[in-house]
Amino acid sequence: MRPTPRLIATTLATGVVLAVISGCSTASSDTADTAEAGSTAAGKTIKVVAAENFWGSIAAQLGGTHAQVKSIIDNPNADPHDYEPTAADGRLVAGAQYTIVNGIGYDAWADKLLSANPESGRTDLKVGDLVGIKPGGNPHRWYSPDNVHQVIERITADYKKLDPADAAYFDARKTAFETKTLAPYDKLIADIKAKYANTPIGASESIVTPLAEGLGLRMLTPESFLDAISEGTDPTAKDKQTIDRQISEKLIKVYVYNSQNATPDVQAQVKAAKAKGIPVATVTETLTPAGASFQAWQVRQLEGIEKALGQATGR
Repeated sequence: MRPTPRLIATTLATGVVLAVISGCSTASSDTADTAEAGSTAAGKTIKVVAAENFWGSIAAQLGGTHAQVKSIIDNPNADPHDYEPTAADGRLVAGAQYTIVNGIGYDAWADKLLSANPESGRTDLKVGDLVGIKPGGNPHRWYSPDNVHQVIERITADYKKLDPADAAYFDARKTAFETKTLAPYDKLIADIKAKYANTPIGASESIVTPLAEGLGLRMLTPESFLDAISEGTDPTAKDKQTIDRQISEKLIKVYVYNSQNATPDVQAQVKAAKAKGIPVATVTETLTPAGASFQAWQVRQLEGIEKALGQATGR
């Protein structure tokens, strides 16, 4: 949990129901068409609550008509670190059969919600525990392509345990989601890694680190600076001087920043990078625009990073 609020707003529209299958991309719709062919009208509907919409979007698409998924953080202007849960959130969790929280200290408020609303028959997924990252580690696991696929595997397995009668349906959803819906996402990751591996980049905060690792890019920004911006604390003068030098000497090829957390230090670095002709790409912490699917959001950002790398390297 961050010690200080970030600059972005903390307003939240609670209780918003995610679409069972996001209409924000053709791939998502195709997944529905493929999997629905083997579904039956009768069956169980699992009540799912996700702390954040990046995991909620995936859960909804894997669950199809047999899962009703609601995400608590479902507004681009809300900060998952500093969110204060409401009574309505407590009621959501109390009625859930399955919950998904990020963990790793990212959404400690969600742990409190679960503790305050115990349910012996509920299944809880904590992503940090699944992928083996302990508190203090980088919590932004939805930016790790490998971790995303681990979560897909676990959600599907949990759905099958909660609703064994529809196991074949969930298997079909997973297959279609991974082989068709996520194909553009996986291809972009593979292409960037093959073409730009080991390219040095700079970034505004640690949210970019798991993605850089997945893409095979070399992060030059000091980890202490990345963590400070992510946690809402003041970076050191030494770190800022290091980054200023990396930009002025063009030691980095691309600068990637979280546009939902553009602090004055980050804004200054973006300005300096552009002045030096260093391409700048953006990412966001949660799904943007509101209602976007996980894959449409990620593909758009990956295309931006790929374009920036191409401009920087001439490839």
